[in-house]
Parts: sequence; C-alpha cells; structure tokens
Amino acid sequence: MSGIIETDADVARGAAWLAARCPRMAYAHDLCAPLPLRRRPDGFAQLLSAIVSQQVSVASANAIWGRLEGAGLTDPDAVLALTEDELRALGLSRQKAAYAHALAGAGIDFPALRTAPTHEVIRTLTAVKGIGVWTAEIYAKFSLGHADVFAAGDLALQEGARMLYDLPDRPSERALRAMAEGWSPWRSVAARMLWAYYHVMKQREGIR
Repeated sequence: MSGIIETDADVARGAAWLAARCPRMAYAHDLCAPLPLRRRPDGFAQLLSAIVSQQVSVASANAIWGRLEGAGLTDPDAVLALTEDELRALGLSRQKAAYAHALAGAGIDFPALRTAPTHEVIRTLTAVKGIGVWTAEIYAKFSLGHADVFAAGDLALQEGARMLYDLPDRPSERALRAMAEGWSPWRSVAARMLWAYYHVMKQREGIR
C-alpha cells in the first residue's frame, strides 16, 4: 500500500521531494507553497456527495446536498428507505437517484477501505454504478489520504500540466498518467501542486 498523507507536514515533505527532482515542480512550488492538505471524511456520505456533484455547478451541488443532509440521508439505510421519486423530489435527477440507491445497496465496507491498497479501493468503488475512476481516485486521495494516486482524467490537472510543462496541447488522460509515473511515490502531492498552479494561473478553483 502507498503512504498515507495525514498532515500538512506530509504534504510539505512530498512537495519538497518533487521540487528537488524536477525544475518545473520546483518553480510551481515556489509560486504556490504551502500546498493545501485537503483531507476529507471517508464513508458513504462523502461518496453520495460526489455523486450529487457530478455535472452540476458547485452552487447547485451544495444546495441539493444541503437538502439531503437536512432529510437525514447520510447513511445507506435512510437512502434505501426512499423511492427514487422521493429522492428526485429533493433535487436529484432520475439517474442520480438510481446511483444513490446503487451506492446504498452496494454493501461497501468503508472501514476496510482505510487499509486497502489504492487499486483495491478503485476496483471496489468503480464496481458501483455511478462511480467512475475519477471519483474513486479523488476518494482515495482526499478521503483516505493515499500519497501515490493521480486522477489523470481531471481536466484541471491536464491543463495545469500543459501550462507548467509548456506542452503544445493538453495531455490526454493516458499521456498524463504516464507522465505522472515520474512523480511516484508522491503523485497525490504532484496533483495538489498542479491544481494550485492551475488556480494561480487561471484564478479559479480546479475542483470543488
């Protein structure tokens, strides 16, 4: 299993490692440090929130999530107790209501994921309808603290890499994943670096 990022000091250690090995990362580090920790809770509610956030604005996602929280829908049994139409009445689309039911009925052992290797976390989560690789990688990175996971399908990471490395075009997911191999065992910190650089250069957040 990869290392775990628990504190700001862990992030700083990874950032220093990257900066020492890559002049471009060193430049981004000088511009953007200190990098944010961005640890989040783990568990069912965090993944349900991720589903809510898919393909809607941050404001809309926050509003819908607020209604779900207000209705006590932060555990699987509560979600399964409602019909899809009742979930839609709270703001979920028909598709996301189905995804919420799929997640609630998946029987994921969330405590066990805390000690599982990254590939096992991703395999377990992507087996659930509505959870893709990006969501699973973000969960491993921020909810579980995995130090060496990289969400190469993230458009802000792709654009950040294009700008930082002066690439002619935004790299594809496959190309960026190959590029990120050179940032192991601190790929999660490399992602934080690229997001921070993207934010500075574009003056907007890359992720919710």
